[in-house]
Amino acid sequence: MRVIAGTARRLNLKTLDGLDTRPTTDRIKETLFNMIADGLYDCVFLDLFAGSGAIGIEALSRGAKKAVFVEKNPRAMAYVRENLAHTRLSERAETIQTDALNALSRLDGQESFDYIYMDPPYGKELEKRALAFLADSSLLAEDGVIIIEASLDTAFDDVREWGYSVIKTKSYKTNKHVFLERTGAAPQRGA
Repeated sequence: MRVIAGTARRLNLKTLDGLDTRPTTDRIKETLFNMIADGLYDCVFLDLFAGSGAIGIEALSRGAKKAVFVEKNPRAMAYVRENLAHTRLSERAETIQTDALNALSRLDGQESFDYIYMDPPYGKELEKRALAFLADSSLLAEDGVIIIEASLDTAFDDVREWGYSVIKTKSYKTNKHVFLERTGAAPQRGA
């Protein structure tokens, strides 16, 4: 795995062997960043379930002002930090080693993100829990976009109940990227 473009172009990144993480392939990463290229420069980027940090590092390499990396696996977080040092992007990065919901709670009121990218383990509905939390938070910037990497069979029919709409979906052979935007005020819980 490597950085595709920008200041860290062609630098190799380390990742965990085995099934603990599922790195996004270079081809899918390139497609993703071609789709969001216009909004990357000077943005603030959140990489939830960061794995090796490849997505957030790509954003920094392509001009993001800051990226926050959230990963609960200590071995994976060690690779995130090593990859940031190797690409010389550590100064614009913050790393948080904890689970995604705890990190979102800690960041709420402190940061606002132009892009929130999440690639949670498939089949555990962690993306739904994160979306529910984000609906009542100030973490997504006014014109911000949430990007979720998910299995092809993961449904996103219920995102409207949290105040989101699907902008677009890009499907690949084994997974997809779903792009969400806020549609307005999220419905009140218990209403």
